[in-house]
Amino acid sequence: MQGNWLERNSPPIPLKGLTLVVWNRDNWFSMATKLIFPNGDRPEISFQYKGRLHEGERQYNFLLQHSYLGKIEGEGWICPDTIVQRYWVIGDNSADPRYLQRRSGFETLYRINDHQYYLTSGILIGHFLDSTMEANLERQP
Repeated sequence: MQGNWLERNSPPIPLKGLTLVVWNRDNWFSMATKLIFPNGDRPEISFQYKGRLHEGERQYNFLLQHSYLGKIEGEGWICPDTIVQRYWVIGDNSADPRYLQRRSGFETLYRINDHQYYLTSGILIGHFLDSTMEANLERQP
């Protein structure tokens, strides 16, 4: 994964990352993502997903532990050319008063071909975008 992290009134911040997806026999999946910022101006961000896609279904629910947001619940839809996910933070232990508002987010993975995807995502605080990310993903065989 290679792309940019964007925050309000700031220039794009380059990022690199890796996502690993593991499926088991009961259609449960685990997914782990790690983002690093090569310029070293911020700590890495990690995501740990667990969910289940029921046989023949296109919608799924997941739990996510996010190093920046904490515990998250979400839902995803698998469409013909995209995977769309929406999530919301469960509780908040942050001392930062910005985070006493409702926090949520979204991700869209657009399939360019069988090995390449384009990701866009955003984190919202209340009704306002706090940050966005755009990245190209390339599936490794």
